Amino acid sequence: MKAPLHVPTIAAGMIGAVLGFLAALMLLALVGFGNPMDPIASGILALAVIAPLGALAGLIVAVKVATAMRGEGAAGGFTRNAVAALVAVVASTGVIGGLVTYYYVATATPWLNPKGGNPLLLFEVRLPSGAPPPSSADDIRIDLQTDLNAMPGKVDALRRDDDRALIAGHVELAYRTPYRQVEIKIAGQPERVFPLRLSDRAPHARAFGAWQKEADGSEIRYRPKWPGQE
Repeated sequence: MKAPLHVPTIAAGMIGAVLGFLAALMLLALVGFGNPMDPIASGILALAVIAPLGALAGLIVAVKVATAMRGEGAAGGFTRNAVAALVAVVASTGVIGGLVTYYYVATATPWLNPKGGNPLLLFEVRLPSGAPPPSSADDIRIDLQTDLNAMPGKVDALRRDDDRALIAGHVELAYRTPYRQVEIKIAGQPERVFPLRLSDRAPHARAFGAWQKEADGSEIRYRPKWPGQE
């Protein structure tokens, strides 16, 4: 009859593998391992060969010690527990490595949509009550400013909202960053800056958000629009 797997022993083996991996790297650092003329190859050898061997040694020692501490009756389960611990270490390494890889792939490029067209920020700006309306779109300059780039915007329409002038427009959202603001410059009027309350990924929204009021009485509302979505 096969000896049952013992979870604490398997856990001890996993911990031993981690400690063995770290101990191998520390030993290599202490002895000055590596070729200064080829540090990349030395690093690959250390991480892909020597440190894993240290992890394997640490796993075996830890399982052996844990098995011995359980007494003579547990001796028959050493091999099964060691193999189970090794499988658990390999599986955990694969999962963690996959998550780390996904994170770096997802964040390596700051673009919002590298495989398709850039999302748009659709917005409407209401000027303060009593502010003169722009005579034409040529009198308006729109810019999206972020910590990564600046992008010119376009005026889509000029209209009235009761007694207030309203500017409707759009600008591309190219980069993944939470630091965005829309700047509106109208000839003969002070520059107006509207900080955007969007997450770094700026998910698609079907409707405009609430009006966001600024100190001078102007307001903005907006929504991100992703390609292929309405």
